[in-house]
Amino acid sequence: MAKAFGIVNFAGNHVRVEGLQSYRPVAAVSFLGRYRVVDFPISNMSNSGIDHIQVYVRRKPRSLNDHLGTGRHYNINSKRGRLHTLFSMTGNEQDLYNNDIAAFYDNMECIESEDFPYVVIAPSYMIYCQDYTDLIETHIESGADITMLYHTVDNAKSAFINCNVLNLNKQKGVLDMEPNRGTAKTRNISMDTYIMKKELFIELIHKAKKTSSSYTLADIINMECGELDIRGVSHRGYFAAISDFGSYYNANISLIDFKTARSLFSKDWPIYTRTNDSAPTHYFESADVKNSVISNGSSIEGTVEHSVMGRGCQIEEGAVVKNCVVLSGVKIGKGVHVENMVIDRNAKLIHTPEIIADPGHPGYIKRGDTL
Repeated sequence: MAKAFGIVNFAGNHVRVEGLQSYRPVAAVSFLGRYRVVDFPISNMSNSGIDHIQVYVRRKPRSLNDHLGTGRHYNINSKRGRLHTLFSMTGNEQDLYNNDIAAFYDNMECIESEDFPYVVIAPSYMIYCQDYTDLIETHIESGADITMLYHTVDNAKSAFINCNVLNLNKQKGVLDMEPNRGTAKTRNISMDTYIMKKELFIELIHKAKKTSSSYTLADIINMECGELDIRGVSHRGYFAAISDFGSYYNANISLIDFKTARSLFSKDWPIYTRTNDSAPTHYFESADVKNSVISNGSSIEGTVEHSVMGRGCQIEEGAVVKNCVVLSGVKIGKGVHVENMVIDRNAKLIHTPEIIADPGHPGYIKRGDTL
């Protein structure tokens, strides 16, 4: 049993996944055919022995609630564990006020009732694996007030735009945070993951609320960098931030590569998700599938190349799907050629023979649309 309870925090104002986010929060977006983005932070917590988890949602909670259910599929202890979905009680749609501090403040009773000395806070829009047990012990041994996780990248000029960057001293102390504006190639990207004592967390919530109604948790921690001992810990392994449409597409496509996928998935660190009873995918004699991730319940008669396919899709004879991320329940009709696209769930491509986007700017087909 861990010494901490977990909080899965919702995405900030810098996250804009065009199209997909119109129907559900980023946490509930399908990933790699069978998962949802929220499965990764919750699995990290469950595998680390954290079985009291609060998941905060900003808006459009239905699809996330449906997926989370009771939380049994996350291997959370059925007797003492609990997965709790929470949100701001104000119901304010304005991003300025509908922030994480407002949600924490409105649910202060739930936070105070957790009988653990520490809290682990992780984001709902980042994908990585991390043993929080080791991180908690590192935090305690260091004597720091707050421990933050970061990942050093060498493509910050074109990726992770507007994600926070940590500026560190030689002892890995956090000097401050600033948004990534793409001005430097190598940066330490904040993974929005924090470990601190519960009492300090509550104190920061009250201080942020008093300072500014627009303050987020990252804002108040940044303000306290000069007063508190805040340490950075480097993360190793696969890391992706689903902060915009391009990053969502690229993260899915990158994991088609087996070597890359092995840096995220491990037998010793399972990623749990809600499962569905469905038949294996049916590959007809005319099917030609290469270098793709295919989920169960689909029917493939055409060609699928370098793509991710969700559950229950239908690819008819003569259809070509290339470099695409296809969500569940999609139908690609006979002779239709689709390339470099994200196709949202239950869409039907049956009347338009060719839909091809620029490889550097993948396109999007709306949920339930017919083309």
